[in-house]
Amino acid sequence: MTPELDAIFARPIAHRGYHDADNGIIENTPTAIRRAIEKNFAIEVDVQETADGEALVFHDYTLDRLAEGAGNVIGQSSADLVQVHMKTGTDKLWLLQDLFDLVDGKVPLVIEIKSHLRRDAQADFVRHVTDQVTAYRGPACIKTFDPDMLSIARAHNSSVLRGIVADAAAPGPDYGLHGRMDRFILRHILHAPRTRPHFISYSIKDLPMAGPILMRSLFKLPLMCWTVRTREQREKAARYADQIVFEGFDPDKGPA
Repeated sequence: MTPELDAIFARPIAHRGYHDADNGIIENTPTAIRRAIEKNFAIEVDVQETADGEALVFHDYTLDRLAEGAGNVIGQSSADLVQVHMKTGTDKLWLLQDLFDLVDGKVPLVIEIKSHLRRDAQADFVRHVTDQVTAYRGPACIKTFDPDMLSIARAHNSSVLRGIVADAAAPGPDYGLHGRMDRFILRHILHAPRTRPHFISYSIKDLPMAGPILMRSLFKLPLMCWTVRTREQREKAARYADQIVFEGFDPDKGPA
């Protein structure tokens, strides 16, 4: 691995920060991020596009589950969204630049760009996020399920570390717009000649899988796996992956 990838993979990666909903610490919030920094874990966050093309640090496509708001994120302006409180705790919604200002290089960041699977692959948004990562002075990378987004990021600035997120791509609502061959390509990362990912982020439930395992062994692409929650999953990750994206336990205190 390069020194930059070494930094990203050096420590377990806290899934959406070190959150604990039972105690009012909600995923992807400043409080969850601060807790991960305190424990010196790398952090994975999600970003959604707003109506004005900004990157909101938020996983869901709609506000309803976690925030005191409603409706699609992409239909609302960043100025309005950052006024919205979470349903629990004192945090408000926030933007990617706010996250960068808080973390300030203290721990690595893995930024997952959420896709609406549009024909244009939200190209302007991808380029904007890529530019923000370029300007950030700490260790950071991007990743996404959408190969078209990854291709755009590569064309815009190939030096920004980029990863593909993937799983078994089983038939179902998550892959309703994909045909059988599309799902096969996604499952085995056969788009790699055009996307050229620097790393792979694969579902722990679906490992081992031929595509990511071969790319790790033959092309030395580091493999992180998500989301590790149990002892059994951690043991599997030790066999097939280089680092874990974890949730619900402290990896420094032993198995889940």
